[in-house]
Amino acid sequence: MGAALAVVVLTLAIGWSIAPVLSPADRVLRAVAAATVAALWLAAAIGHVAALRFESPADIDAAASGSGDSPRVAIANAVLRNTLEQVMLAIPAYLALAWVVEGSGAMVPMLAALFSVGRTLFWASYARGAAARAFGFALTFYSSVAALVIVLVALVGRLI
Repeated sequence: MGAALAVVVLTLAIGWSIAPVLSPADRVLRAVAAATVAALWLAAAIGHVAALRFESPADIDAAASGSGDSPRVAIANAVLRNTLEQVMLAIPAYLALAWVVEGSGAMVPMLAALFSVGRTLFWASYARGAAARAFGFALTFYSSVAALVIVLVALVGRLI
């Protein structure tokens, strides 16, 4: 978890140092692109659950019949649920960062890249347990939280 935090901080520092001067509209456009990346991860997770259910007659009606999901579908649902949570945190973070922080032009796409790497690692290692998926989770989560903290600091700085 600490390594993921270090990667996020380093990535954001690099993004800040190479920040292009962009208009608010161009920054928000980058945030919309980043939000689309996050939403595509959600679509992939939904599609994965649907595909697994379609492959197995027992899983097609498992939720409706009360018989419970197979282990494969249960894992896919857990990944989907966590991805939904992460997307719901990331999208407003990207939009807020782009709107509030003038130097966010490079940070927002970098956050989308961290999100994608984090989701890939989380998804690929989910079945191996919490320790195996921790780095992917943390990379996804900390990047969104860091964006929100930066926005909060910028807003408080404007009020002081």
